[in-house]
Amino acid sequence: MKLCRVLGPVVATAKHPMFHARKLLAVQPLDEQGADSGPSFLAVDDVQAGVGDVVLVMQEGNGVRQLLKMGAQVPIRSLIVGVVDRVTLDVAVSGQRA
Repeated sequence: MKLCRVLGPVVATAKHPMFHARKLLAVQPLDEQGADSGPSFLAVDDVQAGVGDVVLVMQEGNGVRQLLKMGAQVPIRSLIVGVVDRVTLDVAVSGQRA
């Protein structure tokens, strides 16, 4: 799973049939401090996330297929599965000093 921030919606008039009636969002991966970490990518929204929301994104094909209850041929790789309310870090665990 990746922690990401929603950048905005992506609209496509021509798309694979599996994407029909599904909201597609651009997301930015975040590190544990909330800073941008790596390039943005697209994810299907399964939880009604909005712009600016911090979300959990699953990027594991088998898990995505199970959650969407679809067959083996699903072209969806990234699925937003949760909206994050808060991230709390244990300083001792994260290896940083206060």
